[in-house]
Amino acid sequence: MIDTKKAAALLQTMNRILLLTHVRPDGDTIGSATALCLGLRAMGKEAYLLYNPEITETYLPYAAPCWAPEGYEPDHVVSVDVAVADLLPENAAPYGERIELAIDHHPSHGFFARESCLYAEAAACGEIVYEILRELTDITPEIALPLYVAIATDCGCFVYSNTSAKTHRIAAALMETGIDVSGVNKQLFRTKSKVRLKMEARMVSEMELFDNDRVVIMKIPLALREEMHATETDIEELSALAPQVEGTDCGITLRELCPGKVKISVRSGARVNASEVCGQLGGGGHKAAAGATVEGTLDEVKNAVLHAVETVVSQ
Repeated sequence: MIDTKKAAALLQTMNRILLLTHVRPDGDTIGSATALCLGLRAMGKEAYLLYNPEITETYLPYAAPCWAPEGYEPDHVVSVDVAVADLLPENAAPYGERIELAIDHHPSHGFFARESCLYAEAAACGEIVYEILRELTDITPEIALPLYVAIATDCGCFVYSNTSAKTHRIAAALMETGIDVSGVNKQLFRTKSKVRLKMEARMVSEMELFDNDRVVIMKIPLALREEMHATETDIEELSALAPQVEGTDCGITLRELCPGKVKISVRSGARVNASEVCGQLGGGGHKAAAGATVEGTLDEVKNAVLHAVETVVSQ
């Protein structure tokens, strides 16, 4: 495992670099990879992001200028915010064995790359990329904006428990470059489509409470998405809804991806280790936020995740 200085030194030896992001990409993987790409380009290097077919309209504007042209053949491959190789999109499969550097902040990291730059205490991968880029080039407004998106989205606009004093210091440094964070914050955290609001209302009305009302489960069945004609943009980050229920310390969201496959998202307090819960189901993540994708019906997966919670609960 290498630190940010050694990761920067390694990147200095590379050119013709392809950056990989994870499936169902969020603001951290897209923002971090985009910022790193722009920073490498500022150094005079050739760098691109591999197109992620699951990117939503929310994050597309940040990544679009960095997509690799079709048929691009890199000399070096780097992954950003990818915990395990299984979380790479299908079109990244040809590069899975070629990853020379993995930059990540997940405690459940799988060490699939030749070198790993892992800081599990970081609130976002964007914090790590920021430290790497400081070793390589000036942080311009163009670089600062996607970095801010990366950090702000992974700590819930600085309200999640992973937010640290360092998180605020980095965000302040990015703001000092002159970027307009008010517009970004409104778009990412204070704007919802009518469809999104209707879905939230249905999820709340049908939520289930367990463990003396400390554990809440909300579901997103395929039928709900079809009924609402919901897009991926309408659905993303709906996992943030369940943990907002008063009196609960473990919010679980079950999203039916297709018949027989369900994505689990767990957001928890100190009593329930989300990473251990999801680890029992083949996933992983952080102590307070983790996920897994499992086979089964919504009811089968609900029972499985409740059993996993029972086995790891601390009191």
